[in-house]
Amino acid sequence: MPDSTRPVGELTLRTLAMPADANAAGDIFGGWVMSQMDLASGIRAAERAGGRVVTAGVKEMAFKLPVKIGDTLSVYTHIDRVGRTSITLLVEAWVQRYLTGKPEKVTAATFVMVALDKEGHPTPVPAD
Repeated sequence: MPDSTRPVGELTLRTLAMPADANAAGDIFGGWVMSQMDLASGIRAAERAGGRVVTAGVKEMAFKLPVKIGDTLSVYTHIDRVGRTSITLLVEAWVQRYLTGKPEKVTAATFVMVALDKEGHPTPVPAD
């Protein structure tokens, strides 16, 4: 993972961790965090592809810190590579802790998105 003192990429999604997304100890489910990262990847990749995209894979995701109820989750995306039909993004999830505002990196992963045509088949990503 890149430097953990500052987010890499552009802020793509920001949301609040709520009680419905947590276990009995107040920790937010990892699946919820991953879902937010997937949403951010889809937003950024669709903008770059100029159309529909789907998640093809997620690589190397490890949680370094928990997300707690009340934390603000910010997801940053960076387009690392554009292939013929795919877009590879580096995605980082950061939190601002409830009431303290302290930013902390929670996790990062590589997401691979594939551009699709109207029929749902892979389609070339337009040149930049």
